[in-house]
Amino acid sequence: MNLERRDLIFGAAAGGLARAQTDERVSTAVIGTGNRGAYLLSGVLEQPNAKVAAVCDIKPDRLDRAASAAAKDNPATYSDWRKVIERKDINAVFIATPPNLHAEMAIAALKAGKHVYCEKPIGATAAQVRDLVKAARAAKSIFVPGQQLRSLKQLGEAIRKIREGAIGDVLWVKAQRHATADLPHDGTSGDWYFDVSKSGGYLIEQSVHNLDICNWVIGAHPLRACGFGGIQFYRNQPPGRTIYDCGSITYEYPNGVQMSFTQMVFHPRTLPAGGQYIYVYGSKGAVDLFPAAMLHPLDRGGQPSLLAEKREEPRHAHIIAFYDAVTKGSPLPADLTIGAAAALTAILGHEAMVKESVVKWSDLGVEL
Repeated sequence: MNLERRDLIFGAAAGGLARAQTDERVSTAVIGTGNRGAYLLSGVLEQPNAKVAAVCDIKPDRLDRAASAAAKDNPATYSDWRKVIERKDINAVFIATPPNLHAEMAIAALKAGKHVYCEKPIGATAAQVRDLVKAARAAKSIFVPGQQLRSLKQLGEAIRKIREGAIGDVLWVKAQRHATADLPHDGTSGDWYFDVSKSGGYLIEQSVHNLDICNWVIGAHPLRACGFGGIQFYRNQPPGRTIYDCGSITYEYPNGVQMSFTQMVFHPRTLPAGGQYIYVYGSKGAVDLFPAAMLHPLDRGGQPSLLAEKREEPRHAHIIAFYDAVTKGSPLPADLTIGAAAALTAILGHEAMVKESVVKWSDLGVEL
C-alpha cells in the first residue's frame, strides 16, 4: 500500500468532518497524567483554543499534580476514565495511558463522538489495532495518533526531497534506537512498563517513532520481518520482567527495499554510534536522516551537504496541528493509517523476534 496516498485521503476526509468550534475553546480531557500525559497536558494548556475540562489518572499523586498544573481551567478530576467519556460537554480527549489501554479508550471516545489524540502506539497487539481502525473509520470525529515526528518541518522536507530523487532510488535503510540504561525499575512507570502485555516492550512502546520515519521515507509499510531478541543484560531485573532489553530485526518492503533495525538499553555513554539514527541509502548517495538530515553523495569527489535547512520547531507542533484540524478543518498532522502502520510495523518486528521466524504483514490480519 502507498501510505502517501492514504495520508491524503484520510487527511482530507477528517478535515471535512471537523467541528466548527472557532467561537469557543475546545473542551478537552487528558486521560493518563504520568510522564507522557503531563507533557501533553502542558501542550494543551498552551493552546489558546483549548480548555482543560478534566484530568484522569488512577494514581492520586499524578492526578493532584495534573489538577494543579491546569488550575487556571479548574478541571474536574477522575480516577475512572469511563466517567470522562460519559461527559457530553467534553469535545476532545488525549489518551496517554499504558499502551494496552489505548485502543479500548480511544474506541469508547470515538463512539461517544469525541475527537481523539491517542498516544503511540495506538495498540499493543494487532487485534487492538484492528478494532481501533474499524471504530475510527466508522466515526465522524477526528483521530490523531501521537506520531509527533510527523510534525517536524525539517524532517518532512528532507523526506520529501528523498522521495523526489535526491539520492536516487531508496535501496536500504539502517536504523537504531540505543539507550545507555533501562528505564528506572522503581520509577513511576515501573509497575507496568516491564510487563510486555501492558507496554509491548521497547520496540512497540518507543521505537514505533523510529519505525514510522522509516515507513515514511520508504513510502510503504514492510511486507515481512525476521529477527532475534532477548534479555541479555537485565535478566530478571526487575523481577518478573518480560520485555526484551535488546533485539535485531530485518524488515523487507516492496521493491526489495530492506531495513535493518536494532534496539538495546546498555550502550555505554562513551562508546560511539549510540543513541538514535536513521541512514537512508540510495542509488546516488545516502542521507543521515535523523536527526541531522545530511546528504552524502556516492560520487568519489562528492561532499556532504544539508538536505533540509534546520529551523525552529514549535515544541508542541503536533498538538497545535490537532487543534487546527478540530477548529479549522486543517489537514491532520498524522492520520489513522499512519498510526496503525507504525504500530503494526513494531508489532510485526516483535512477533518475528518472539517466534524467531519470518512473519508476514498479512499474518497480522489488519487491512489498511
